[in-house]
Amino acid sequence: MSFKKETPLANAVFWAARKGNLALLQLLLNSGRVDADCRDGLGSTALMVASYSGHYDCVKEVIMQGADINYQRETGSTALFFASQQGHHDIVKLLLEFGASTDLQTKDGGTALTVASQHGHSRVVDALLRNGANVHDRLNDGATSLFLAAQEGHLSVIRQLLSSGARVNQAREDGTAPLWMAAQMGHGEAVKVLLLRGADRDANRQDGSTAIFKAALKGHTSVVEELLKFSPSLGLLKNGSTPLHAAVMSGNVRTVLLLLGANADPSLPNKNNELPSQLTKNDRILKVLHPDISN
Repeated sequence: MSFKKETPLANAVFWAARKGNLALLQLLLNSGRVDADCRDGLGSTALMVASYSGHYDCVKEVIMQGADINYQRETGSTALFFASQQGHHDIVKLLLEFGASTDLQTKDGGTALTVASQHGHSRVVDALLRNGANVHDRLNDGATSLFLAAQEGHLSVIRQLLSSGARVNQAREDGTAPLWMAAQMGHGEAVKVLLLRGADRDANRQDGSTAIFKAALKGHTSVVEELLKFSPSLGLLKNGSTPLHAAVMSGNVRTVLLLLGANADPSLPNKNNELPSQLTKNDRILKVLHPDISN
């Protein structure tokens, strides 16, 4: 957050809001020489600064002095957005009580709910949802609050959003679903929750990869174990490869063994007519792929 100020008095107001100096803030605002909505070069207000910094009394004071609670800075962010981002639950509740809108968006499409979900602030998410926040809010790239929570592995928030009607298979514009993203990031428990709530185990994104392919490529053994409980496709995928090829390329012997144990076919070539064994020089992996062949 920028703190570039326009006047010395505005500078003092912003400093007081940032530091939580209520007495100085009251003195300045009561002087009548500076407006409660004084702004810096990017349009940040004292209310935004106090909300971001977590100073409840200062937030309340600026509101009572008549600050525009829904004012948006150049990026589109509001005081509620900043309080939600930082997880200041008491300030979020206060702002909502005074009419803060949950619908206002930043330039990239972000809302208070998307940013609270991304940072895993479950109490804030609950407060926003109870006050009309749209669980289907999406960033400009199509990422939903559920997608962002899955990306970071925030289990409580994932459960909250799903219980509030979030679409478990709602993909980003590039076709990336919450399950695929959680799998890529190695969040095994998040993958489990999403699968139990109906996530499509074989959903592929635009590059043709699926969740188990990406998990195998990253060597996320716990994720592969969870996905295998739901019998995902282990054959040739739309990207022209198989999860076993991905596991071999990762160099993770445990992942290779898990896939073989689930009947992945080591004799199935990829689109380049390469067998999994042709993608590695790792003797341990070669041995488990072809135990009958001496290395």
